[in-house]
Amino acid sequence: MPVKDLLIALVVIIAWGVNFVVIKVGLDGLPPMLLGALRFLLVAFPAVLFIKRPKLPWRWLIAYGATISLGQFAFLFQAMYSGMPPGLASLVLQSQAFFTLGFAALFLGERLRPASVLGLLVAAGGLALIGSEDSGHVPLVALLLTLCAGAMWGMGNIITRRFGSVDLVALVIWGGLIPPLPFLALSWWLEGPERMGHALTNIGMSSVLALLYLALVATMLGYSLWSTLLSRHPAGKVAPFSLLVPVIGLSSSAWLLGERLSSVQGWGALLVMAGLLINVFGPRVVQRLRAVHAQ
Repeated sequence: MPVKDLLIALVVIIAWGVNFVVIKVGLDGLPPMLLGALRFLLVAFPAVLFIKRPKLPWRWLIAYGATISLGQFAFLFQAMYSGMPPGLASLVLQSQAFFTLGFAALFLGERLRPASVLGLLVAAGGLALIGSEDSGHVPLVALLLTLCAGAMWGMGNIITRRFGSVDLVALVIWGGLIPPLPFLALSWWLEGPERMGHALTNIGMSSVLALLYLALVATMLGYSLWSTLLSRHPAGKVAPFSLLVPVIGLSSSAWLLGERLSSVQGWGALLVMAGLLINVFGPRVVQRLRAVHAQ
């Protein structure tokens, strides 16, 4: 991969990794469902006026928006509001890789590879360690909500597989039309009109900047650059870069928010990362070993 494309990948990784710190800043001034509604309003408007709708039936756009956009971020924002640390959130959310494998086996009949099963077991052990402490660093409900966010992302990945070749940026923008109204309904129901009104009338500059970052940098810029990489290189070369997102997430949370993991959580985080690495690179190692033995 040329140096220029490596730099593009680095920009995306940093944008997506720091994204979790920015979500935390946004949640300090806005309740989670209202934050979600405003984020996707900024993603969709005014961009839909200039970007053509991807060549997909509306039912698939709705399915995409309901899972990857609405479902994932409703659970993630509520998880972080309920006490999930940003750095760990960036790591646990990568459980989407295993949910994607499970849903593919369940709904598409794909076979689970031994390396993927091993990676899943290792990562599950890490998640168990993260949630095992009684210190209250990670409330169980927050961990479960983050896993639900990963499941919604995984389901969205399965839906996206049915699209074939599609403009990823257009998909994100037009899919962004789906979440705002459901998010507003959830905010009205869970957070109440008084809290919504108070948050909007007293919105601070930090919340405004957080919203702009989430919509323009993490979403618009991030997916635009990511789609550029996918158009130039095979997905197998591009996808592993996403493994660096939790590294940036954990590092930026430690640096900017002072987030510190206990020793048990640290070992759990290492196991989750090891499970993800096994899932991505394990099949290639197995193939190479078979090729060597076959010679």
